[in-house]
Formats: sequence, structure tokens, C-alpha cells
Amino acid sequence: MESSRWIAAVASIWIQCSCGASYAFGIYSPLLKSSQNYDQSTLDLISVFKDIGANAGIISGFLYSAIATNRRRHSSLCLYGPWVVHATGAIQCFIGYFFIWLAIIGAIPRPEVPVMCLLMFLAAHAQTFFNTANVVTAVQNFPEYSGTIVGIMKGFLGLSGAILIQVYQTLFKGKPSTFLLILALLPPILSIVLMWFVRVHQVPNRDENEKNYLNGFSLISVVVAAYLMFLIILRNTISLSPWAHAITLVVLLVLVSSPIKIAIKAHEEDLLRSSQTLSTLNTPLMKGPDSFNSEKSAVENPTDCPDDPTNEHQKPNSEDTLHVEDLNLSQAMRTLNFWLLFVAMLCGMGSGLATINNISQIGESLSYTSVERSTLVSLWSIWNFLGRFGAGYVSDIFMHRRGWARPLFMTLTLATMAGGHIIIGSGFPGNLYVGSVLVGICYGSQWSLMPTITSEIFGVAHMGTLFNTIAVASPVGSYILSVRVIGYIYDKEASGEGNSCSGTHCFMISFFILASVSLFGFLVALVLFIKTRGLYRIVILRRLRNSRRG
Repeated sequence: MESSRWIAAVASIWIQCSCGASYAFGIYSPLLKSSQNYDQSTLDLISVFKDIGANAGIISGFLYSAIATNRRRHSSLCLYGPWVVHATGAIQCFIGYFFIWLAIIGAIPRPEVPVMCLLMFLAAHAQTFFNTANVVTAVQNFPEYSGTIVGIMKGFLGLSGAILIQVYQTLFKGKPSTFLLILALLPPILSIVLMWFVRVHQVPNRDENEKNYLNGFSLISVVVAAYLMFLIILRNTISLSPWAHAITLVVLLVLVSSPIKIAIKAHEEDLLRSSQTLSTLNTPLMKGPDSFNSEKSAVENPTDCPDDPTNEHQKPNSEDTLHVEDLNLSQAMRTLNFWLLFVAMLCGMGSGLATINNISQIGESLSYTSVERSTLVSLWSIWNFLGRFGAGYVSDIFMHRRGWARPLFMTLTLATMAGGHIIIGSGFPGNLYVGSVLVGICYGSQWSLMPTITSEIFGVAHMGTLFNTIAVASPVGSYILSVRVIGYIYDKEASGEGNSCSGTHCFMISFFILASVSLFGFLVALVLFIKTRGLYRIVILRRLRNSRRG
């Protein structure tokens, strides 16, 4: 099949569906804890290295930027492309999860804690390579709707944990060690097969139906999420026979495969439009030389519009205008906007990760059954998806129609997340179901808002490096909140009772602290929103101008 930006998007979606294994840590963490004889603080330390690996994607960002630079210099060579980033991730994924699996089944001597931390880091670090290659390529292929396409990519990544769990429960139910073997094999194989289709495609004439096709992808993602929620609830309500499990898995795989139909149709329309454009360009013989020179000037200087009040050349000293230009990491780190975004993510992503990493232990302390705890872990992927997809899609709508600055949605989600932490800490019956919904959705929102805001404030050229650098805030926040706050308080409450704790007191203080951290993040994001309102007015006007020209 001939590659196109639409085929590239589908290939990226499928890779995203397989590479979010870090969100399923709660499935095998009890086995990891018991087989290696870890206490809660040690398990939390290992989970922090998982978070560092899954979020510290600076290397993948630099690699993608280097590949992009060499691709422009050697455009005739196929040695440079996103496939290099995918291949690097596949190698790390296999090495990390495979050796963890060997340790759990006892095939190798029990690794020291630092070695296990390194293996977990490698396994999760692969996710950043897959994610960087897919997201940055998608933004370059669909720059007009960056929020929507990032929401789609990040949304399917959020669903991947639930998808992998459904595969596990259908084929290897009750064998969490086998689940680790699946994680060592499935994502690398799928990535190696599909990475050749993930390329940057320059489309000079944007399709007026582009948004409709992207809406088709969005609709499919929502249907997949709804179906996964149905399966999770169904499997925890009634006992399904093996053939029923198989049927539900087949339906899930069909739904995940369905975006290819939209991609083929959109690709055919792109080809038709390109042929029509070429035909038009071949018949300009009736135009005079003045008309030709005018069009040539417009093409060579598309931003040279003296009547446009937002023209960059008329505002060389404007700080906001400079921020629209492509900034590298060093330049971006010298701006206040970078550090405001970093601190906001430190609070939002860090507290969200601390929640999912401890959700099984929280449920156990509150006497939730193993089935209920498994349901909570699985449903987290659904809430995570809703936040990722919803924040990107809704913020795009309000940006295009009303000109609202995207950081406004970051402030709203961080304030809501604080409420979710308070609910979890309160310990009332059913609190985990309500609190995990709020925290999961708001946590997922950060993952689509942050990369999109990064590309809009600092440019697309170094987007991979920049948003992966900001994402380091996530494991840093997780370490502080998960190990130094939750783990410390839990072990203190469990003193004299082994390594377990029962009752609301085990996590109440911790989650009230997390709520305070989220509120602080809300205030920081509010400052970012106020500071970038002028910048976003420029971005909106520029997009409207480009749309009129298209």
C-alpha cells in the first residue's frame, strides 16, 4: 500500500494502541512485589523509574530532531526517518520487559533493586520513542488541527492499557507473568512492521474535508473507548465462556482496525485533488506576465502581508511574536512560559501518576475486592483516554471558533483534579470510582494539552525535544509524591502490621497533600493562560488567514 499522511496516521494509531504498557503496571505489580519480596516503598521506587522511563523522552526528542535535520539534507535517502526512532524503542521494550519476565518466573537470579529499576526504566522508556515518532509526525502532517490529532494519538495511547489487558484476560487470564511476556513481544513486533508507513508528507493544498476525516478517527476512538468500558463492566459482572471472550476480542480488534477505511478514502481524495491541481497548473497559458509575477511573489513570500496587523515583520520586538517562531531547547528554557508549563505539569502529571501507581494498594486498604481493584485499573485507561481525546478536541473547537487560549483548559482540569484527590482521600464508600474518574480524565487532559501548547508557543521544529523535556516533570513529581509522600506515610501507618495497612487513614493525608499540589498547579497554569492570551490571538489570526488562502 502506498504511504500517505492518512496511512501514516493509521499506522501511528495502531502502534499507539500497543505501546502504553506502563499504564497496566497495576496488573503485575502485586506479583512483582511478592516474587521479589519488596516492601511498598521499594515497589513505589521501581514504579517511579517506570514513570521516569515513560516520560523522560528527551533522548527520543533529540533523536527525532537529528533525523529530521538529516532527512532535509539528504532527502533522497531513506536512512533518515521516524522509523529509526521506532526501531530504537522496539529494542528497549523487548530488553526491559523480557528480563523482568525472566526474573519473575525465576529463570534468572533475583536482580538487585537498582538492576530492576534499570530494566523497568528501559521497558517504559521505549514508550517515549514510539510516542515521539507518532505524535510529532502527526502534527507535521496535520498542522491545522494539531489539538485534534494529538488528542487522537494520545487518546489511543491512553486506551492501550485497557486494550492490552483485554488481550491478556482473553488469552492468558490469571497469569500476570505471561502478560509481561506479551509486553516484551507485541509492541516491538507491531512497531517494526508498521514503522515504514509513519512518514512526514508535505501536502501543499489542504483538504477542506480534512476535519471531517479527522472527526471520523475521533468517532472511532470514542466507540473503542465505549466498547472497552462495556467489556470491563461486563467481565466484572458475569462470567463469560471462552468463546464469548474470543468474540469480544475479535470485535475489539475489528474496531481498532477500522480507521484504515477512512484513511484509504481520504488518501484517494488527496490523490484526486493533487491531480486536479497539477492539471490546473499545466494550463496557465492565458495569463499575462504581470499576473505570473504577482503569483510568484505571493508564493515566495506567503507571510509578507503589509495590511495584516499580525505580520511578524511589523513587530520585530514583540515577545509573543518571537515565541511563535521555532525555538530550540536552549532558547525555550530561557523563557518564563517554559517554566510555567513545566511546574504546572509537575503538579498535574505528578499527582496523577502517584494516583494510578497506588490505586491497587488504595483499594486493598479500603477492602475493595481483587475484581474491583482490577476494574479500577482497567477503567483508568478509559478515563485517561477521555481526558486526552476530549481536551485536544474541545480545545481545538474553542480555539478556532472563539479564540480561547489553550492553557485555559489546563487551569480548569487542574482545579478539577484537586477535587478528585480530595474525594479519594475522604474514604467514603465508592470513593475510588468517583475520584479515579475525575483524576483520570484530568490527568489524561494534560497529555494532549501540553504537547499542543508546546508546539504553539515554541514552534514545531523542535517539538519532540521540547515536550519530552517538559514531560520530565511527570516522573519528578511522581517520585516526590509517590515515594516521599504516599509511600512514606503508608509505611509509617503500617508499622507493626507488616507491609500492609487497612483503613482510610492509610492514604487520607497523602491525597489531601496531592489536592494542595494540584491547586498550586492550577495557579501556575492560570498565570500561563494570562501571559499567553496575546500570543494565542496571533496564532488564531494566522490560522484564519492561512485557511482563507487555502
